[in-house]
Amino acid sequence: MLRKVLVANRGEIAIRIFRTLREMGIGTVAVYSEADREAPFVGWADEAYLIGPGPAAQSYLMSETIVRTALRAGAEAVHPGFGFLAENAAFARACEAAGLVFVGPPPDAIEIMGSKISAREAMERAGVPVIPGTNEAVETVEDALQIAEGIGYPVAVKAAAGGGGKGIEVARSEDELRRGYESARRQGKAYFADDTVFLERYLDNPRHIEVQVLADAHGSVIHLGERDCSIQRRHQKIIEETPSPAVSPEMRERIGAIGVEAARAVGYVNAGTVEGLLAGGTYYFLEMNTRLQVEHTITEEVTGLDLVREQLQIAMGESLSLRQEDVELRGHSIQCRINAEDPARDFIPTPGRVTRYREPSGPGVRVDSGVVEGSVISDLYDPMIAKLIVRDSDREHARRRMLRALDEFQIGGVHSLIPIHRAILEHPDFIAGNTLHEFVEGGGYQATLEEAETVEAEPPVAESDAVSLPVEVDGRRFEVTVIREEDPGRTRLRRRRAAMAERAGRHAGAADTVVSPMQGTVLRIGVAAGEDIEPGQVLVVVEAMKMENEIVAHHAGTVEQVDVSEGDQVASGQTLLRLG
Repeated sequence: MLRKVLVANRGEIAIRIFRTLREMGIGTVAVYSEADREAPFVGWADEAYLIGPGPAAQSYLMSETIVRTALRAGAEAVHPGFGFLAENAAFARACEAAGLVFVGPPPDAIEIMGSKISAREAMERAGVPVIPGTNEAVETVEDALQIAEGIGYPVAVKAAAGGGGKGIEVARSEDELRRGYESARRQGKAYFADDTVFLERYLDNPRHIEVQVLADAHGSVIHLGERDCSIQRRHQKIIEETPSPAVSPEMRERIGAIGVEAARAVGYVNAGTVEGLLAGGTYYFLEMNTRLQVEHTITEEVTGLDLVREQLQIAMGESLSLRQEDVELRGHSIQCRINAEDPARDFIPTPGRVTRYREPSGPGVRVDSGVVEGSVISDLYDPMIAKLIVRDSDREHARRRMLRALDEFQIGGVHSLIPIHRAILEHPDFIAGNTLHEFVEGGGYQATLEEAETVEAEPPVAESDAVSLPVEVDGRRFEVTVIREEDPGRTRLRRRRAAMAERAGRHAGAADTVVSPMQGTVLRIGVAAGEDIEPGQVLVVVEAMKMENEIVAHHAGTVEQVDVSEGDQVASGQTLLRLG
């Protein structure tokens, strides 16, 4: 039995794991960066240790520091959560070498499945269907162009070490392939310290179906049904559900068998997810995530299992708590990822302080969150605010329950995806069980969001200036807000802020300037002073919250001056370049 476990992660997943550890009577250890000193997850643990500055590369990705901290705290095991070091074979080996239990699969399995190239090779040997593509690294863009001619457009350029939607670029032409090849390599290097890429045939509008598997060290491997993650934007999942509305019991059995065979093929132990694409009645292996998934929650809801507890029991050498014939899916579950992004502005991240936060509740509603009112959504990490999960007897009841929960969710100070979640869940195609590819990826949602208010950056009336009182008129109750007169100094401050915002808006919209729509880091500058540009041409690439954002020209012109350099930190609204 483990007595103390260090969780090498942050935010909502750290809290999620701490909860199960508490239930099991196991001590908890948190690690945090300087940027996370005041984050709620830090206070959830029995002990917490500072491990470095805000950037993940100097804190949460410092494997030696985390191992040393675990030993200092007297922890016996390390749970990596997801992201950061969760799929890092070298980190798993370092834990084992230090005498720590790594709550995850064996390093060799991580290594094989961690590279999409070696994973493809292993699956082909095991007889698992894979998408047509290359099983070797593509060394140059010229090689990529030649391979694409053989595969046929569109193609996907993928970072071999990528995951979580990072390091994938879709190309439908030679020009897009040249740009996508460099971008995928750059993302692979930045996020996974590996710029190796390969090519696959890109399947238009398939269903993204994944299978949750559990395997113990005694040879037992089972699956827990499928999750449908087809509602995506830029390869980032927005809504997940289980079971899939497109999977029959016979197909479920087939997909589950593929997941089990994939796990057996690499000697897998612990929880993992086999991801695939369902197109034309054929299920193709895509990749295996050798960790807990963000959307593990919906599988828990329909199976009644605690997947974190299963992980810990497997890591302690125990056998699986159930057999395949014991697995029963009950009802339907949906998860919405409540990210700090603005869907009305092409999903740009919107870091900032959460000024108001109230979670929904009631029957069948679950919220996994890492924030409270006053928390700061940092631009250094993923923009997740919370995960909203519902369960009900069937899909339609779950859909209606999710809409009710979204209406109850109150978030102020930052934009969120709640408006697009509502738009998707109310769309006839979602109700019919379709993928809404054009509605989401094609931007069809924009018209739906035009009237939606997605943020309240500053309450119109400060709480200290208003008092809410209940009154009754003819036996009917009303809530009446009484507003006190604002002092002159506060009035002047509000007016000055409004004037500054108006000036900033005029400047941002000026035809001769190009400004950054978000806070982030300049990754690439695609033009130089004196260069003529065309509409749609990529001018600057800005990274924010692990996402690359291309800033393009909205009209033809000539670059007069470039005001930033690659690697610069820029603020939202900051001028990047000027046009003549």
